[in-house]
Amino acid sequence: MVKISPTGTLVDEKLAVRGVTKVFTGRKADVTALDDVDLHVDSGELVCLLGASGCGKSTLLSIIGGLEVATAGEVYVDDERVVGPGADRGMVFQAYSLFPWQTVTQNIAFGLEVAGWDKARRRARVDELLGIMGLRDFADALPKELSGGMRQRVAIARALAPEPDVLLLDEPFGALDAQTKRHMQDFLLSLWQRTGTTILMVTHDIEEAIYLSQRIYVLAARPGRVAAEVHVPFGSTRGPAVKRDPRFLDLRDELGDLLG
Repeated sequence: MVKISPTGTLVDEKLAVRGVTKVFTGRKADVTALDDVDLHVDSGELVCLLGASGCGKSTLLSIIGGLEVATAGEVYVDDERVVGPGADRGMVFQAYSLFPWQTVTQNIAFGLEVAGWDKARRRARVDELLGIMGLRDFADALPKELSGGMRQRVAIARALAPEPDVLLLDEPFGALDAQTKRHMQDFLLSLWQRTGTTILMVTHDIEEAIYLSQRIYVLAARPGRVAAEVHVPFGSTRGPAVKRDPRFLDLRDELGDLLG
């Protein structure tokens, strides 16, 4: 949906979550995991969903991905209501979820085969992604032969292969060591800048959310609800020096207070 931003420019609302509530039925009592959540991601934005463990972040992402059904509320991608999984949304989880018996090339091509892409078109798309992801030298490698960061690159490439409208990332760097995590954060920024992909990313890491995103939704817990929408005051081109910017430090403290 095309709308007017606060600055007066026209923007394309790629993803919209409207009034989403999720109640899990328990043996002794029902548990409300999400309560009336509203958020949106505009075309080409990188937005983070920030919250502590157990606040419903992953549940919300699963509902957006069509893997869970909301108790109430609706999700739209390009004004089309989400009723289940679809090629318009690519998902990447913290666990790599790669097929261990398939090579890098085969893993990336998997979704394209399911979608019915012909062989020539599959080959061209996989070759393009191998180049973008810096994986050409590992095209024939199995996942067990790759580092954690490289496996996650393959997972992202596989999610991007069918050219989804929105890329959904569920704490994709949470299992990586600190150095690899920083490298993958820079890689994701570079990928986003080059491809213009619309991204919604779940994280519990405050500094990661500030470093990567243009906007941050803070999700409060019990039940999960949007406590704040925060605009990040940096442009799309960023580097490690941003983390020493006084605005970065102030925003880190502000978000820490919100989560606390």
